[in-house]
Amino acid sequence: MLTLLMAPVLAQEPGQSPAADTLDAPTMLLESTADHRKFEQLSGPFESGPDVTRACLECHTEAALQVHRSIHWTWEYDQPETGQKLGKRFALNNLCLGIAGSEERCSSCHTGYDFDGADFDFTAEEKVDCLVCHDTTGTYVKFPVGGGHPPAEDRVFRGTLFKAPDLAEVAQNVGKTSRETCGSCHFEGGGGDAVKHGDLDSTLLSPAHSVDVHMSPDGLDFSCSTCHEFSGHIQEGSRYHVTAKAEGGISVPGRESERPSCESCHGTEPHDTRIHDKLNQHVERIACQTCHVPEIARGGMPTKISWDWSTAGERDEDGRPIVRKDQQGNVIYDGMKGSFGWDEDYPPLYRWFDGNMRYTLLGDRIDPGQPVEVNFPEGSPDDPRARIWPFKVMEGRQPYDTQFETLLLAHLFGRDDNAFWRGYDWDKAITSGMAEARRAGQTDATYSGSFDFVDTRMYWPVNHMVAPKEQALSCESCHSTDGRLADLPGPYIPGRDRHPWIEPIGWTAVILTLLGVLGHGGVRYWLHRRRYH
Repeated sequence: MLTLLMAPVLAQEPGQSPAADTLDAPTMLLESTADHRKFEQLSGPFESGPDVTRACLECHTEAALQVHRSIHWTWEYDQPETGQKLGKRFALNNLCLGIAGSEERCSSCHTGYDFDGADFDFTAEEKVDCLVCHDTTGTYVKFPVGGGHPPAEDRVFRGTLFKAPDLAEVAQNVGKTSRETCGSCHFEGGGGDAVKHGDLDSTLLSPAHSVDVHMSPDGLDFSCSTCHEFSGHIQEGSRYHVTAKAEGGISVPGRESERPSCESCHGTEPHDTRIHDKLNQHVERIACQTCHVPEIARGGMPTKISWDWSTAGERDEDGRPIVRKDQQGNVIYDGMKGSFGWDEDYPPLYRWFDGNMRYTLLGDRIDPGQPVEVNFPEGSPDDPRARIWPFKVMEGRQPYDTQFETLLLAHLFGRDDNAFWRGYDWDKAITSGMAEARRAGQTDATYSGSFDFVDTRMYWPVNHMVAPKEQALSCESCHSTDGRLADLPGPYIPGRDRHPWIEPIGWTAVILTLLGVLGHGGVRYWLHRRRYH
């Protein structure tokens, strides 16, 4: 979408130039060089989303091919440093486990249509969903189990009404991406608002300045694409390969490879060197987010911190899944999904991080005798690229193969809530899910037929909900015996650590210095008294 601002030319006589003083620029600037309401191709009516895309491609001829190169489309990422094939199609998690077999449900957040199985055609241009990112009406919605399609008619899903959008109306009012369009997927990842990340939820649509200084209307009023810039429909930033330590300093938008990072705008010495030069030294080994995101889930919405699939299956006397909520209205048990835990305004966990997330993939051997790290941040205090980063930790309990000792996928959702939830048959769900994974090319998706449940853990890097500088962590937050970094391995941290030699030597030096000062003062006083007499 073109976003150049243009001042229209006023009506004038042939050969006459508009006088500069006759243009009221503030009121005449347009956000786009085209009014899509005037395009006959978009007048409709449209029977489906792909019909809209075909109309869009008549003018935006290369748009679909650009989207095809985006991780938003491929759901695939080859991590160059770990060598792992990641993305939603290959990486496991401890929320919905993985998408294999459940594409019809998961693809409600895909930038395409008809993604309902392993045989999806990733080369089809008309299956790119233009509206999901460029809707400005707020009426466009995908049906949860519709394979990425909007509802053709008003439909109810688990008690929520999804209204069929007027596709022509939406197409004629497309515009730039917004917090609403990005947030419709990224704020609701993992199955609902605020569930997955802990620093991304719908409160960022219009956050208070105390919640996020960058996105608050009372602050810088950033949109998502201010930092996650797009070029040819390819966005900057990836949670699979993070720039943990940007050393290039302030960068030019659209040109530098280290965007988005705090240093892209604030540089490598963000604090006033005349007052806080010691803080600038901390930047060498501590991520900006560590101090400036003091708590997560700070906008007033709790985030999910645990998910136990093993308890799923309770039904009422009519055969419907039982749902229980806590006093705040949070679902703590769902017969379709198991048991949940929630929290808000709580400190993140801190780990050394070099930007690489190592995943436990299908076929990787696990130790079921201890919590399995579905992913974990690589990095150590000995790595010059690593810094101390904040993470949300997600605890889980999910199925694994007791014979092969590997994590398993399960076919959990589908167009009709899936037969798995009609019979609560885990073996059937796992068999189907692993078969779908093999169809998708994951040759390690083997299942012995014997399963149980294992405790798991995931790490989600924290980047958003940056607080005002007055709310940043104090020195005592880390430099104390029970501070934020109490269990972080690494170098000696004054105030946290004790050493059998350092402290005795230090206190000896202090005492000797004090005795020296007192002795020197005593001698000076004695000499003064002697001269006086």
